[in-house]
Amino acid sequence: MPLGLLGKKVGMTQIFDETGTLVPVTLIQAGPCVVVNKRSKSVDGYEAVQIGYDSIPERLVNKPDAGQFKKAGVAPLRVLREFRGPESQELEVGQALTVSMFEPGERIDVVGTSKGRGFTSVRKRWNSKPGRASHGSMYFNRPGSQGASSFPSRTFPGTKSSGHHGDTRETTTNLLIVKCDLERNLIAVRGSVPGATNGYVLLRKRVVRGKKALKK
Repeated sequence: MPLGLLGKKVGMTQIFDETGTLVPVTLIQAGPCVVVNKRSKSVDGYEAVQIGYDSIPERLVNKPDAGQFKKAGVAPLRVLREFRGPESQELEVGQALTVSMFEPGERIDVVGTSKGRGFTSVRKRWNSKPGRASHGSMYFNRPGSQGASSFPSRTFPGTKSSGHHGDTRETTTNLLIVKCDLERNLIAVRGSVPGATNGYVLLRKRVVRGKKALKK
């Protein structure tokens, strides 16, 4: 089986677990996804599977993607992602993937795009502390000094300042799956995941390889 699925963030709610504890969860509509293409070492140099999610009108698909969908014999899909690993070679093009590949109690990583905040101040962007609001300090909502005048006479690259905030790829790791609804393709994970409601997310299984796997 592949190492993950594509889905869409539905929103947050609360549910009771088996012990009766109220747990904050994020609902994700994961799949069904379709296998669009496979990568092999002999042709591409690596092993992976490409899956697609969320249908899209054919008139909105460019020619290269339309040819790929036609070759695979699947309907056009809006989002395409690859999952690497030898497990991908077990799948066939056109095969549907559902929530059944996950189980309650399993740990996963969720990748999404954070909310775009536009151009924000240094305090909101970097969570910096304000100065004293008394004795005429004049440093309550300012970014502070950007560099000395004589030396180095410039601002160093990477200095925290105001600018574009959000709209970046973020990953929340080690999230616990609380519940899986196979009929509605829903997964409830404990905690929050990056992105806005109806934003696309990638659910990735946590695989331990190398020395850590040998210790277990």
